[in-house]
Amino acid sequence: MYKNVSNQYTIGKILLIISCFISYNASAQLSVTGQIKTRGELRDGYGTLEPIGNKTAAFVSQRTRLTFNYKSSRLIFQASVQDVRLWGQDASTITINDGNRLGVHEAWAELILSNKKDTSFKFSPVDYFAIKAGRQELVYDDERLLGASDWLQQARRHDALVFKLQQSGWQLDLGLAFNQSSDAINYNGTYYTPANVPATVKDSKGNLANTPAGLIPLVNAAGISSKTGSPSFLNPPGTNGLNQNYKSLEYLYVAKKINKTKISGLFLADQFGKYKLDSVKNVSGTDEGYIYGRRFNQAGVNTRYTTGLLVNPVFGDKDQWGINGGFYYQGGHDKDGLDLSAYTYTVALLYKGKNWGYTAGWDYLSGNDALSTSKTNHRFDPLYGTPHKFWGYMDFFYAGSGSPTGGLSNPYLKIKYLSDNKRFSTELANHYFLLAQDQKGTNGQAIGKYLGTEFDLTNSYKLNKFTTVDLGLSYMAATSSMEYAKSLTPGSSKLHPFWAYLQLNIKPEFLNK
Repeated sequence: MYKNVSNQYTIGKILLIISCFISYNASAQLSVTGQIKTRGELRDGYGTLEPIGNKTAAFVSQRTRLTFNYKSSRLIFQASVQDVRLWGQDASTITINDGNRLGVHEAWAELILSNKKDTSFKFSPVDYFAIKAGRQELVYDDERLLGASDWLQQARRHDALVFKLQQSGWQLDLGLAFNQSSDAINYNGTYYTPANVPATVKDSKGNLANTPAGLIPLVNAAGISSKTGSPSFLNPPGTNGLNQNYKSLEYLYVAKKINKTKISGLFLADQFGKYKLDSVKNVSGTDEGYIYGRRFNQAGVNTRYTTGLLVNPVFGDKDQWGINGGFYYQGGHDKDGLDLSAYTYTVALLYKGKNWGYTAGWDYLSGNDALSTSKTNHRFDPLYGTPHKFWGYMDFFYAGSGSPTGGLSNPYLKIKYLSDNKRFSTELANHYFLLAQDQKGTNGQAIGKYLGTEFDLTNSYKLNKFTTVDLGLSYMAATSSMEYAKSLTPGSSKLHPFWAYLQLNIKPEFLNK
């Protein structure tokens, strides 16, 4: 009961703040928007191959979001609360023991210190300078490395401080973030446990036990604590491919637009807490099992850095041609402390006419060669971007399902149609997936690099200014090599996955003054 009352109290406070702002400054810009994004999905192999014999899954998920934004000459303030859940996840009548999924998605303020476009500033040494602090989305360029990941109902945000400078057509952003998991008075040092640790876990004998304090459990595919095979975190907080949240992050983004050509550079460093493997004995009746996990209470950090350039020249006026080219390198050490040397590049040719658009491109993300004896990690991780946009809508790569050890080579083609009234659009995309590096089969020999071909058909129709309906259909013709890439038992999976979704996105504007 306390949690539900707390939610109502939180919403009440937000509405009170809104009313105060309305009465406080009639000259400032104030907006309140909502969102109901309801999506039904039919999954027969989404994110990974479906085991033979498994039935098709179906469900409906929903995001409910309320965003409040206030703008004045000296301040921009935004707060966004959202609730994410599946239909039916809660009973029609909940009990006092039921929890909730209401959370703060954004809560930031941008303090404007210089703005030459605003005559209310008596002195502005630069075109624009501001400090943005709080929980915020970090979105840059095409969202390849830093993005909101809005396809996910929960989306992505960071707790960060960003210094924003604009001068003579240049944009320079300096961002800083530092994560901590406790503010206890007797907390020792700045150790960071990078996950929402589950209250219970199954020990190595399958018995349910309370999670030991300070331990992030490792589990196998059956959800049982294990120190062998390829364990992963329970409830991983997740970067795209690392399944471990950073302890701290710093980045410098620089961009310049020359006519219709934009050139941008990024240097980002993120640090990960060091850990040690540990186990705790659990006695349940006559069983004596163990809970295996990682303790992030070690001194020092493993630092990874990523740097590169992205260039987007555009030619033409009525009909436009464009080129998208970028290269990024990763070095330093990965989350496990291994030497890191990885890279990615992208190149695409784009054409946009009145109704039709065409794209031909190729993305390459380096990986580890299973036939090599190198101890350096060559697997590129696309940081905190929006992978759903780039490597197939079925999210087999670099999304929640992780990244392939052998990396990815992805030539692709896209064709898009937009109606004259701009209300209807449809796009057909084709992805040809290959491993970037060799991987071994059960016989110890290299497997074929070709993983499969994916077709994505997406359709969007705008019913009115605040309602959009989206329909998507995806099909993949996979090979047996995909089973190896997804760490599945050879011959155990369906090789023709299918996925479909129907989405209703309603974004009303309640107030705009």
